Amino acid sequence: MSNMMDRKIAERLAALRAERGWSLEELAARCDVSRASLSRLENGEVSPTAHVLGKLCAAYGLPMSRLMQMVEDGFVPLVHRGLQRIWVDPETGFFRRSVSPPSRDLMAEVLECELDPGTRIEYGGSPRDGLEHHLVMLAGQLRVTVEGKTHELDVGDCLRYRLSGPSSFEAPAETSARYHLFIV
Repeated sequence: MSNMMDRKIAERLAALRAERGWSLEELAARCDVSRASLSRLENGEVSPTAHVLGKLCAAYGLPMSRLMQMVEDGFVPLVHRGLQRIWVDPETGFFRRSVSPPSRDLMAEVLECELDPGTRIEYGGSPRDGLEHHLVMLAGQLRVTVEGKTHELDVGDCLRYRLSGPSSFEAPAETSARYHLFIV
């Protein structure tokens, strides 16, 4: 496993399963990820991808932002950019910066995300039905599909939606995409 954040994620995933009293087999059935892959994730042998984290968060009924907050240290009201937590999907290169100071007690979160040209990430469903999102394009272009409806975004565009089903994010082959995602 590549960094401290990955290790903390692995430990938290193991703790979430233990808190629910689920076996690896039960979790595998709930999230459609193999038992072997789950074991390797929890043991810190591999880094999780955004796709797999999305499936696990859906099984636990948590937004991915909440999982990330669970692995953060205590709440502080101000986090300077250089200290904001960063996670990179080892499979796709998807970059995710937690801009908001982490807090288990506050619901909203701001993320800064980047997709390389030609990169696509998919999520099978929302961890919580009706989770509100506001996506603001900072640079490049992005194709966002929410529950079967596709939206083409350019710099300065804002897409606001409530998520109940699958979603995907895709940067065109010619350009990357950088955006802020506000989750409420």
